[in-house]
Amino acid sequence: MIEIKNLTKTFTTSDGEVQALKNVNITIENGDIYGIIGMSGAGKSTLVRCINMLERPTDGTVIIDGTDMAALSPKQLREKRRDITMIFQGFNLLMQRTCLKNICFPLELAGVKKADAVKRARELLEVVGLPDKENSYPAQLSGGQQQRIAIARALATDPKVLLCDEATSALDPKTTHSILELIKEINRKLGITVIVITHQMSVVEEICNRVAILDDGVVVENGEVSEIFSAPKSDAARRLVFPEGFDEKSMETYSAEPRIRVVFNGADAAKTPLIAKMAAEKGIYANIMAASTKSIGDKAYGSMMLGISGGEEKLKEALSYLSAIEDITAEEVRSDV
Repeated sequence: MIEIKNLTKTFTTSDGEVQALKNVNITIENGDIYGIIGMSGAGKSTLVRCINMLERPTDGTVIIDGTDMAALSPKQLREKRRDITMIFQGFNLLMQRTCLKNICFPLELAGVKKADAVKRARELLEVVGLPDKENSYPAQLSGGQQQRIAIARALATDPKVLLCDEATSALDPKTTHSILELIKEINRKLGITVIVITHQMSVVEEICNRVAILDDGVVVENGEVSEIFSAPKSDAARRLVFPEGFDEKSMETYSAEPRIRVVFNGADAAKTPLIAKMAAEKGIYANIMAASTKSIGDKAYGSMMLGISGGEEKLKEALSYLSAIEDITAEEVRSDV
C-alpha cells in the first residue's frame, strides 16, 4: 500500500516560492492501476517524483508498505527504489547499448552476475513481446518498441510498484493502446501496483480502476474511475471529463431531462449504432448532449453524455439496458452536479 499524507512541495525560484503540491492525500492499494490526471502544470510529475523521493517533499509523508520513504538512509533508499521503478515519455534508454544490455543495466547496478542478468533480460524480452530485438539498438526501434524495452528494463529488479510518467504521450493511439494492454497484462500477471501520471482522460478510462484529479497542486477529487467520470463535482474534473468542445450551456437545453454518462472501456459497441438500437428495441430516446469516443480495431473507447426523454421510468430502463452491455459503464449524472 502507498499512503501519501499531507504532502506539500514548495520550490524556491527567482520570483519567490512556488507551491507545486498542497496538502495531497492519496491512498493506493496493492495491485491498483491508479491514475493521477491533470492539465499541464497541475503538479503531476512533481508528485510522482516525491513518491520515489527523487524530489524531497517540503512537508508530509510517503509511506510504502509501512516504510516512511523520507526516513530512509541514502543506501536504504537506493535499495527501496529497486521496488519502485519508472517509465517515462521519452523512454530514457541508453542509446549506445543494445536492448539486452539496456535491460541488464539495473541488474548490473544491483550486483547481479552477468549470466543471471542476461537470462533475466531475455525472459523480459519475451514478456514485452520483443525476443528478436536483443541485439538491436534503441535507434533501430519504433517508439512503441522503445517503450516496451523501457518497460522490460523497469521490470528487471522485480519491482512492486511501476510509475508511468506520461508514458504514452509520445505515441500514436494504436501504439498507446498496445502499451496500455501490456501494462494491464503485467499488472494482472505479476500483481504490480501501477501509478499512471497523465493528462489524457482516455488513458485513465482505458486502464485505471481508481483516479485522483490534480489541479494547481491540489487533489480536487479521487475515487473509482466510473464514479468520478459519471458525476464530476469539481470544475477541474468537469474540464477533463466533458469532451473537447463541450459547451456547458448546452446542458440548459435539456435541463429537465435525466442524464446518463456512458463510459466505453473497449466495448464491441464500436460496430453497433448503440443509441439507435436502444430506441428501436426499447423505445428509449436519447439526446446526445456530448460525446468523445474513438474506435481502436473493433473496440470503442471514450465517453458520452445522454439526455433521456420520458422521465424517471425511461431513465431506469436506459441504465439497465446500457449497463448490461459488456465493457460499458452507465451511471446517472445527478442534477446537482
